Amino acid sequence: MARNQVALETPETEDQPLLTTFNLSDGNEGLHDWAGSSEERKRLEQSLLRKLDRRMSILVLIYILNYMDRNNTSAARLRGFEEDLHLEGAQFATILSILHIGYILMQVPSNMFLNYFGKPSKYLPWCMIVWGGLSVWTGFVTNYFGALCIRFLLGFVEAAFFPGALFLLAKWYKRNELSERTALLTCGILLSNAFGSLVASGILDFMEGFLGFRAWRWLFFVEGMITILVAIWSMYILPDFPENCSNWLTPSEKALAMQRMAEDSGHIDIEYDSTEDVISKGFLGRWPGLQLAVTDWKVWWLALTLLCIVTSLSFGAYFPTLSATLGYGPTVTLLLCVPPWLFATGTSLVLSRHSDSAGERSKHIASSLFIGIVGFFLAMSTMNTSIRYISLFLMAQSYGGFICFLAWASGSASHPPAKRAVALALINCISQLGNVAGSYIWPLSWGPTYNTSYTICIFMGALSIAMCLIFRIHLAWLNHEADESEGERGSGKGYRYML
Repeated sequence: MARNQVALETPETEDQPLLTTFNLSDGNEGLHDWAGSSEERKRLEQSLLRKLDRRMSILVLIYILNYMDRNNTSAARLRGFEEDLHLEGAQFATILSILHIGYILMQVPSNMFLNYFGKPSKYLPWCMIVWGGLSVWTGFVTNYFGALCIRFLLGFVEAAFFPGALFLLAKWYKRNELSERTALLTCGILLSNAFGSLVASGILDFMEGFLGFRAWRWLFFVEGMITILVAIWSMYILPDFPENCSNWLTPSEKALAMQRMAEDSGHIDIEYDSTEDVISKGFLGRWPGLQLAVTDWKVWWLALTLLCIVTSLSFGAYFPTLSATLGYGPTVTLLLCVPPWLFATGTSLVLSRHSDSAGERSKHIASSLFIGIVGFFLAMSTMNTSIRYISLFLMAQSYGGFICFLAWASGSASHPPAKRAVALALINCISQLGNVAGSYIWPLSWGPTYNTSYTICIFMGALSIAMCLIFRIHLAWLNHEADESEGERGSGKGYRYML
């Protein structure tokens, strides 16, 4: 069996007939049934997923660096960032929130361009090089206006990565594979919060005054340069889309990759051909994916739900500040941030894997968010050091619900691909308004208890749970309607929404 598997992966298979053939005679890129045995398909599919997972794994590293470059201002705040830039009042919060304004403006155009360009292996790394350069430049700013401009541009460029990465995953993985892969990607947020604190504590402790620069400036220099180096490396690792990937797949694997996605969608992409023809004659006819996304109310409901979730998770940007309420110095405060985020990483992976295996989303999302709400109540109830530290663990794990929700959104507005590209960007784009608002709900004047901040997070978390359950009921009704329609026509079972 091992010898047969190697044969399937070698370049010599280019001269062999494909296990899957394409029928282009009707103008639609439909697929014939699998021509080989089920054992051959299983073996080839395992080979494809192994290759794909190895290449996609670099997205986790990129996302870690993405969030480190985005959130290092919170760590820099502990070592003179505000004082050196002479920040007053809400100016620090504005510096945090302005990034999300640029992020919001660019996400939808970026994913539309990525869908048209079709080369994420080039597009995403070049964006990464630019934001790494902007991070380095942040280390040279001397006033509020300079920091504000750079942070806006940073958000503008960083907007390309996350919706683009979600779109790339959705182009390769089936729905029952997507939550775990989305979890692995999004764990970059959690790992960046953990290891970003470790890196920051080392730089802020040992680089003070080196070459005449403050330690917080070195934090931006070092992390920005690491980002640029990884971006160059990633150009040779990241895959493009299945239809235009190059020499790292055999012809059989490439054909199987496209057939897997057609089967997972129930071939429903073809059903949109006539719809796109109608749309092409109307408003926004040049961008049918945009029209399909903005006219689907499910996309807006998902976007508003994610906005509520993101607002309830706004504590993440102020985690060092919340850790500082435990009463320790800057270095210990940063080190104490690590265990909660490592715990959140583990629980998120377990939750997403169980969500995939169970084929269920909403209950997993609601349970994680509910535990986070318990953490908020614990933090409000006392200033006891141990209990407040435990509350940080419970709050951090609620990112597991966020991760499952991303997979749910990706599968609930996924066809045709042009619509999926815009829908994912639009959902993530609107959700960033939660980060903008969340930047202002943790002022120092509300500390050290931050009871008002926690109350806002509790409300938004509870609202998110309610909206998820309502959406579940609607999707169940759509599935029931599809069952009845197919029963009347006597056709086979097609696409069903995951609840």
